[in-house]
Amino acid sequence: MTTTPKPFTHQIAGTNFWLEKDITANFSDPGTGKTRATLDAIAQRNSPGRALVIAPLSILASSWGEDIKKFTPQLTYAIADAKNRQQAFDSGAKIVLINPDGVKAIVKDLSWLKDFDTLVVDESTAFKHHNSQRSKALAKISEHIRYKIILTGTPNSNTVCDLWHQIYLLDEGKRLGKNFNQFRISVCNPSIVDTGGGKTAVKWVDKPNANAVVSAALADITFRVKFEDVLEIPPNLTRNIYVDQPPKLMKMYRDFMRDSVLMLQSGEITAMNAGVRVRKALQLLTGAVYDETGGIHTIHHDRYNLVMDLVEETDACVVAFNWRHERLALCEEAERRKLTYAVIDGDTPFEQRGDIVRAFQNGELRVVIAHPQSAGHGLTLTRGNRTIWASPTYNAEHYQQFCRRIYRAGQTRKTETIHIAARGTIEESVYSRLGDKLDAMDELLKYAKELTN
Repeated sequence: MTTTPKPFTHQIAGTNFWLEKDITANFSDPGTGKTRATLDAIAQRNSPGRALVIAPLSILASSWGEDIKKFTPQLTYAIADAKNRQQAFDSGAKIVLINPDGVKAIVKDLSWLKDFDTLVVDESTAFKHHNSQRSKALAKISEHIRYKIILTGTPNSNTVCDLWHQIYLLDEGKRLGKNFNQFRISVCNPSIVDTGGGKTAVKWVDKPNANAVVSAALADITFRVKFEDVLEIPPNLTRNIYVDQPPKLMKMYRDFMRDSVLMLQSGEITAMNAGVRVRKALQLLTGAVYDETGGIHTIHHDRYNLVMDLVEETDACVVAFNWRHERLALCEEAERRKLTYAVIDGDTPFEQRGDIVRAFQNGELRVVIAHPQSAGHGLTLTRGNRTIWASPTYNAEHYQQFCRRIYRAGQTRKTETIHIAARGTIEESVYSRLGDKLDAMDELLKYAKELTN
């Protein structure tokens, strides 16, 4: 007979926190076991109703399904995808798992929710934009449910405004107000920014005291534990490795940043505004640019030799890529060196992702090459001890979540995160701004922890 593993002390605390109230925002760090704490609360509350769990499609089975079987086997569950949604809701299972876009179907027939009294929104930042169709749909759904919890370790990766709709799903505007624009005015200042081509736009910048004010407003429903405070695992080291680009390429890069036009043998690439210019400059530095039709214009391949050199220095690692040409170059280089590898991105079938994780954890794969948006949630890759970013990302949430695939509970070795950057280019600035975003997010979460202790 298989025995259920005991929860960590902080998981018990998280379970009890939600049991003591109807609504909770669990902002604990990635890798601290929020899923387990939530399932234990559902099991222990033993309410007569059923639970609707909304989570990224990629982790419905591999994370939630597996954790239900491992930690709360007494709870039945069904996965409601587009093909069997009606069957899943009719199954009588205690827990129904759906992906974020599934709420748009449910809101068309709220009778599906007649037996539900619990709502779990995992990675709730998927609903941070209050005007999106799925956010509006979930707001209507949440009105009909008593027990609610949102889970994310990265609640405000860009701005404190990211929190407004996530909290609205819990309390219908009681703490941060019922109007987004009024909330934004209270916590942000407008700033005019130049978008290029003589055009400007308004950017809302968090006020200096915004994090403290919002954290105080949410203190009664916020549960937060910091990864390093509750789990004893070897430390993670972050370091930068710089690529010196050839003079010809650096001239090409500087000319493009100045003129927004890139002349290649295969054609001319033009950037219409500052945002496009930055995006295409980042592409250029990683070895290729894309034209208006999506065609790839390859320029160089150098950094992928470096990435695979770093892969070969360790027995198991994870590599993040952002562009399609990076994936192709990394796979070609891995094959040339006869390294065992697998790819996780938007083209990887969801059932195959679990197989890849198991193969990696069993030592059958040397490296997992992954897009951070596709492999940033719910995957445990603790056999690896090195995360390599082949190029930078602007998305602080994707960054932190992806780095926590190896640096999480179950890790027994020292780990490191390596940033690859072209020296003297915008890539350095992107990593720096990423750090600023993480610092801002940590500031709010620090206030949340202080106010709830």
